[in-house]
Amino acid sequence: MIRTLAGRLLTAAAVLVAAPALAQDGQEHSQMTPEQKAEMEAYMKAGTPGAPHQALAATAGNYDLKIKSWHEPGGPAMEESGTATRTMALGDRVLVEDVTSSMMGMSFNGHGMMGYDNVTGKYWSTWNDSMSTGVMMSEGTCDAQNVCSFTGSWNDPIKGGPVTARMASRWTSPTTQVFEMYGPGKDGKEMKMMEITYTKK
Repeated sequence: MIRTLAGRLLTAAAVLVAAPALAQDGQEHSQMTPEQKAEMEAYMKAGTPGAPHQALAATAGNYDLKIKSWHEPGGPAMEESGTATRTMALGDRVLVEDVTSSMMGMSFNGHGMMGYDNVTGKYWSTWNDSMSTGVMMSEGTCDAQNVCSFTGSWNDPIKGGPVTARMASRWTSPTTQVFEMYGPGKDGKEMKMMEITYTKK
């Protein structure tokens, strides 16, 4: 995987370096080889933000959070409050979310990123927080109404291995988003684990 990533970075760097070099030598873009043109066009297309990235940017801002979490099906929900800040990064390509809250009486901080991959045609997200040293990675889709469905996994410290969950989010008003997370309970059956209501300030 590391070699694959390194190869992609080297190829991208070579393509990006080639164009200015050719221009400095007085050569036109049309004098690039067909392979160089194809590579240049592929990377330009893959790296250009589009409508999905604009949709992500529209959600940037500051939010108040109402958080509910469950540890067993049908059990009482733990309720917490918090705040979130969403900003765009990398030239409006990635939505960055920073959360401040509390969890089980302890201070809690989370950091997430979400983007849209032009190559795969799917959204992706990552999540890290102050209660773990790992990362949750997810992939999914969003429709025209910005209703999103994701599937992701993280390494559970109790099971000592990966656990898969599904997430869903929807906007119930122009300023309110509801996020839900479902994962396996102690009996292995799916249960609702978390619900977060985001209210834009």
